[in-house]
Amino acid sequence: MAGRFAPRTARPPLPHQAAPTARGTGAGLSPAARYPAGSSGPADEPPLTRDWTPPGPLDLRLVLSPLRRGPADPTFRMAADGTFWRATRTPEGPGTLRVAARGDRIGAEAWGPGAEWLLAGLPALLGAEDDPDAFTPHHRLLAATRHRRPGLRLLRTGLVMESLIPSILEQKVTTDEAYRAWRLLVRRYGTPAPGPTATLGLHVIPDARTWAMIPSWEWHKAGVDAKRSSTIMRAVRVARRLEEASTMPLPEATARLELIPGIGPWTSAETLQRSNGAPDAVTVGDYHLPGIVGHALADNRHASDEEMLALLTPYEGQRHRATRLILLSGRIPERRGPRMTPGNIAAL
Repeated sequence: MAGRFAPRTARPPLPHQAAPTARGTGAGLSPAARYPAGSSGPADEPPLTRDWTPPGPLDLRLVLSPLRRGPADPTFRMAADGTFWRATRTPEGPGTLRVAARGDRIGAEAWGPGAEWLLAGLPALLGAEDDPDAFTPHHRLLAATRHRRPGLRLLRTGLVMESLIPSILEQKVTTDEAYRAWRLLVRRYGTPAPGPTATLGLHVIPDARTWAMIPSWEWHKAGVDAKRSSTIMRAVRVARRLEEASTMPLPEATARLELIPGIGPWTSAETLQRSNGAPDAVTVGDYHLPGIVGHALADNRHASDEEMLALLTPYEGQRHRATRLILLSGRIPERRGPRMTPGNIAAL
């Protein structure tokens, strides 16, 4: 599979801003020096910290919510005090990031081998590389929604696999089924997140090798059919090559992901919206989105993918942002039928 890709190129650092000034024990040491192989560090280790001032209005909930895979996502939490916690696997190792608004500034703390990487990527994560002014509304609904939601920015994680795997799990099933599978697999095969996260139950996703070693019956117990688990297995075998897509332009990144059998336009768009902050990565093949867009822009709740793309033509280059604004507008067609009944292959 790897032979089908273009020759490897060096991955530039993310983001392209100056490195933050980190404070905390061991800040002057490399992650490899501070943490033994496989270690996430002690839970009581002081965090590295960073303050950042965004260039304009910023709503943390709107920006970070696409990373949340259900109310019990083991990799993401919104605490009662309004802070956001994110556990992930960076190129430097596991890391935990805590983000909170402090007036017009954003305060962040990070733990684990990936702490420095997470703090360096904070501006990109919170949409510093996004350009909301590039969007010109051509419908009154979108103009009004953008006016009401000035803090919306498109995040960029710079990490492909952490968004690709849950997107594959969401193929052709209900969100509840996909969220359950993600929760069970990450809790069983991931590792506890570094830092003071025990009460939150945060976990870091498994590395590629661990995903590849999950036996078939454990996928079955999590409710994941052979088609989706096989797609994940094919993806993790070339995880390093897929991660390179995070620095590619959208067409090249899409082509890189869709080389993997089982990854199509829906999955690649859902992934690149998060990993690359791609404002034009419109989700095609979704069960609900064409009807939502059709209802909002043309009073056509039965719109097809082709009709949706035609309606979004004025927003070429910003079609993902347009759909985000439509979803935030509240103009969603009423349900006229029963909800899809979740399957349960684990009981078979």
